[in-house]
Amino acid sequence: MKALRFIVITAGLILIWQVIVWLTAVPPYILPGPMAAAAAWVSNAESLVFHASVTALEIVLGLIAGTVLGASSAIAIILFRPARQWLLPVLVTSQAIPVFAIAPILVLWLGFGIPSKVAMATLIIYFPVAASFLDGLRRTEPGWLDLALTMTGKPRRFRTLIHIRIPAALPSLASGIRVAAAVAPIGAVVGEWVGAGAGLGYLMLHASGRVQIDLMFAALASLTFVALIFYFAVDWGLRRALPWQPDQFISNNSED
Repeated sequence: MKALRFIVITAGLILIWQVIVWLTAVPPYILPGPMAAAAAWVSNAESLVFHASVTALEIVLGLIAGTVLGASSAIAIILFRPARQWLLPVLVTSQAIPVFAIAPILVLWLGFGIPSKVAMATLIIYFPVAASFLDGLRRTEPGWLDLALTMTGKPRRFRTLIHIRIPAALPSLASGIRVAAAVAPIGAVVGEWVGAGAGLGYLMLHASGRVQIDLMFAALASLTFVALIFYFAVDWGLRRALPWQPDQFISNNSED
């Protein structure tokens, strides 16, 4: 059912795209039709698959690095008072500076290869993961903490963190990772636009410079496909990792 819904939505968007091209009669060098983009994808399939694999690798590595760094920062902030004073400003600063301002510096420091793109994705991913996990750790049910203190007789911060706070905060961490999975492609593509030798962002910039607009749209479609597959794979993995936290939606028959 989900696959059918996805196919119907995709077909509907392609139809809207084609209708816009028909109604506006816009030149192909501004907005090519779906068939032109599809033909460009078929004729450049090998190149598109290669560049898509590079971008996908950057996204995956960035998500892993950003998740580890963000989760570690949240735990450090909860456990240590000095970390609260030093890391909380870092959390805010990581979002206050525009990514386009940081990208040239990272490319200068780390080069035109994958490391600078992974660093960009990590910076974008870091905040939603750290903020969501920190919020979950801070909002642990007080009754559980009181029960742990009653049973042990004295406060044990590390045991309480491992056995109560972290398990209780895992749904919040999962929410942060879902947000991170949705925005991770932004970091990778922005890094590729600033300076790269491979990747879908690089291919789009290269095609735009040569006025190969149909190829640019084919690369954009490939990027969309990679981002969607990546998000749904992360969402599927998180659902399997947290089976005790099912989705709960308000029923249409429920009363206010």
